[in-house]
Amino acid sequence: MSNTDAVKATAAAGITTESTSSGSNTPYSSIRVGSSLSEVEETIARIKSHKNVEGVLIMNADGAIITSTLSDEESIENAALLSQLSMKASMMVNTMDPEDELTFLRIRSHKREVMIAPEKEYLMVVIQTVESSS
Repeated sequence: MSNTDAVKATAAAGITTESTSSGSNTPYSSIRVGSSLSEVEETIARIKSHKNVEGVLIMNADGAIITSTLSDEESIENAALLSQLSMKASMMVNTMDPEDELTFLRIRSHKREVMIAPEKEYLMVVIQTVESSS
């Protein structure tokens, strides 16, 4: 799933964005969730339906799971690790420039890609397999 797909999915579900103080306008900058639970569930289902997407995980900043399409075991393990990783990456960005903030984090291995969209109150994580280039 590309960032453009994420923008379309959030817009279709009624999740809107505001420009940050730097003027950027991403689906992860000041997301306001004005949508109903069913609209959020539809968005998660739409993201999950993309080719290669293994799962979607939404958690609070402390790693407490809000909703997940992964198994319970995978959700707990990923939430614990990815909330810590996101916090460390955010601290690193802030150390480089105190007026900047982390807006998106992408981790890619040979087999998988993990995309994290951090917000003040929650993190949205999408895990997908990487297509082989053979």
